[in-house]
Amino acid sequence: MFEESMNGVLNRLTFKTEPSKLTYIAQLDRAGRVEHRMEHLACFAGGMLALGSTTEPTSPRAKEYMDVGAGVTETCHESYKRTATGIGPEFIEIVPGSDFQVPARGKHYLLRPEVVESFFVLWRLTKDPKYREWGWEAFQAMEKHCRTDKGYSGLHDVNSPNPGKDDLQQSFFLAETLKYLYLLFSDDDVISLDEFVFNTEAHPLRKITEPLDSWPQELKFALLLQ
Repeated sequence: MFEESMNGVLNRLTFKTEPSKLTYIAQLDRAGRVEHRMEHLACFAGGMLALGSTTEPTSPRAKEYMDVGAGVTETCHESYKRTATGIGPEFIEIVPGSDFQVPARGKHYLLRPEVVESFFVLWRLTKDPKYREWGWEAFQAMEKHCRTDKGYSGLHDVNSPNPGKDDLQQSFFLAETLKYLYLLFSDDDVISLDEFVFNTEAHPLRKITEPLDSWPQELKFALLLQ
């Protein structure tokens, strides 16, 4: 299922910007037309593809998974680096000749975790120190622009030196964004990727190593209900 899905993503939705050759994953609209924009939400795909390259090393596209995953993660870092606040927007639009821009309707930040999630995964898999450096830069920007006396707030305009706060701390900021930042700077045995997988909301679930046939009947039923 993963390989079938990723074949579609890599063959139809993966492109590079001009002139910097930044890798991005585009979208399809309801009519099946490609929209050359990438949302902050899509930045988890960098870590997902990198994991795919290590869990399926015999796949004919394993190296491509890692290359595209690392490339998408770099693009997401650039979406942070190139704003006035050092924090990435809700989405970017691809503009030939200048890589991408932050449109007016996508300039806000909702304390989302997907970029630092990929930093964490790529660090664990590659040990390239740049991922920790990028994560630290993002955290410092959050401390500067999002922190308040009562918690952390989203921003109205990441491209403004005075971005304005939306006075809302999303629940996933604690459950995901800060958790992934913490894990980025933790030792590998703290929720090891060899022993755990993370669900969509960053809850660690211990990997199941026993064959499905050996599960008790009630656990099989519970899995079907999911």
